[in-house]
Amino acid sequence: MMDRIFTALATRIAAAAGQPFSFAVALGIIAIWGVSGPLFQYSDTWQLVINTGTTIITFLMVFLIQNSQNRDAAAMQAKLDELIRALDPAREQFIGIEHRSANEVERIRAALEQEVSHAEGKARTAHKSIEHVLRRT
Repeated sequence: MMDRIFTALATRIAAAAGQPFSFAVALGIIAIWGVSGPLFQYSDTWQLVINTGTTIITFLMVFLIQNSQNRDAAAMQAKLDELIRALDPAREQFIGIEHRSANEVERIRAALEQEVSHAEGKARTAHKSIEHVLRRT
């Protein structure tokens, strides 16, 4: 339940924050703050107001943006996994590769690049497993 509420809220806020109107509002707030400086004699409190406000908004937006990026990446990965599954010559072993460590993924990528460079001018072998590719590196 909490996950659904947060997701809905994060989606709406992220969509609203990415609009030109939101940028214009933020720019307007900064302009009003800047122009009001002489009125408040550029006091510490005057500076604290903008610093505190922007810090709080930035802190909260980090979580919303990360949530949106995580959902987008997961959706993209699911779509890619479905394409791999649906294509007959594709290597199904690549499904779920995003769960491997960064080093393993880098070794797989390097091995695939090497395989492609060696396969130029030759027929590519289409059904080698990731484990076989990893053993070669």
